[in-house]
Amino acid sequence: MNRTATGPGARIALEALQFAYPGGSPMTFDTTIAPADIVAVMGPSGSGKSTLLSLIAGFERPTSGRVLINGEDVSRLNPHRRPVSMVFQENNLFAHLTVAQNVGLGRSASLSLTDEDRAAVSDALARTGLAGKEDRLPQALSGGERQRVALARVLIRRRPVLLMDEPFASLGPALRDEMLDLIVGLHSAQEMTILMATHDPRDAERLCKTMIFVEEGQISATGTTDAFISGRASEAFNRYIGARREII
Repeated sequence: MNRTATGPGARIALEALQFAYPGGSPMTFDTTIAPADIVAVMGPSGSGKSTLLSLIAGFERPTSGRVLINGEDVSRLNPHRRPVSMVFQENNLFAHLTVAQNVGLGRSASLSLTDEDRAAVSDALARTGLAGKEDRLPQALSGGERQRVALARVLIRRRPVLLMDEPFASLGPALRDEMLDLIVGLHSAQEMTILMATHDPRDAERLCKTMIFVEEGQISATGTTDAFISGRASEAFNRYIGARREII
């Protein structure tokens, strides 16, 4: 895998970004992500990983601070106006739409597709191994195939930032490996900046150059994935991994 941090992906900067759920403790995020980097976001359950991604995507609004993407302050923009795509664990497909239609939403929310759009959908389905399944409904697909549909939709959106929130947590080891390989190919083709929240250090080691460790609502450590995995980056991460380190 090419782990270089150059290309058309966007630079992300979180500047004193603060947020709190009602009755919850305040969270503060400060970090900078290099263009086209692939970053693992790890930390205990409830530490703030999903919130961090939601703040970048615009699904949550900060109480103060800024989200900058390629130098532009997007903190007050709605999600659809940000140069960001997001893949969730549950893949967010519409059950009444076919595979092709679900992918086509990446180009048009009303599915008013041009010939160019339809060609892009077909190409994305072919690249993600879904050719011939264009007319199937999501319930007729396996879990791995549904995630492929979500990734095909990302392909045709061509946004410079891709956020993934535990996207493969429900998949078995073989399917996880297939999906990680697909992400590698996606990054090779488009070189977007990728942040992936995961509980599995093996996902991070296989895919990511950089790691961010989140605990108690803040980023407590940032460094190379190699440094984290070798135990040199963060004592908090070492405690979090604990006995699992022997299987990494």
